[in-house]
Amino acid sequence: MPNPRLASRYAKALIDLAIERGQLEEVFADMKWLQSVCKSNRDFVNVLRSPVIKADVKKKIVEAVTTGRINELTAAFNRLIITKGRESFLPEISNAFIEAYKEEKNIHTVRLTTAMPVSEATKEAIVAQIKKTAGYQHIELEEKVNADLIGGFVLQIGDKLVDASIAYDLRAIAKQFESNEFIYKIR
Repeated sequence: MPNPRLASRYAKALIDLAIERGQLEEVFADMKWLQSVCKSNRDFVNVLRSPVIKADVKKKIVEAVTTGRINELTAAFNRLIITKGRESFLPEISNAFIEAYKEEKNIHTVRLTTAMPVSEATKEAIVAQIKKTAGYQHIELEEKVNADLIGGFVLQIGDKLVDASIAYDLRAIAKQFESNEFIYKIR
């Protein structure tokens, strides 16, 4: 069962400790790696969430997967959450840590969805325009291709959404035809 409050508390504690020890960038890289492992390997997540597998076995499995790939602070954190019985929340904690890191560094995530891949020049122009209009200094652009848009783009910045796609325009035209007051309804 997802528990965002627990995940954000553990992530905040880890980010504070990493800042205190001057290892924020290393721990951030470790958490991004752990996030990618959790997203790509469903069996690993199932092992973490299994109530049948004992904590000491989970600790050995996590250490076998992470040995030589993460620094000691992150490894100690992983051992702590397994000891506390919170290992099933590791995917959520890694996501919450990455979000807290972005907030700490004032990095804003912008999601760009287009019908076809866009050029680097177009991406740079979009980022420059967002920096100019929104006043953001650091922008991380996540791009996605969705052929259902037909053309145009959908841009999401935080809770704001700009839908300049052909599919949106076609839906708007369809709504106008449905409620057209100039056509008499035949009964």
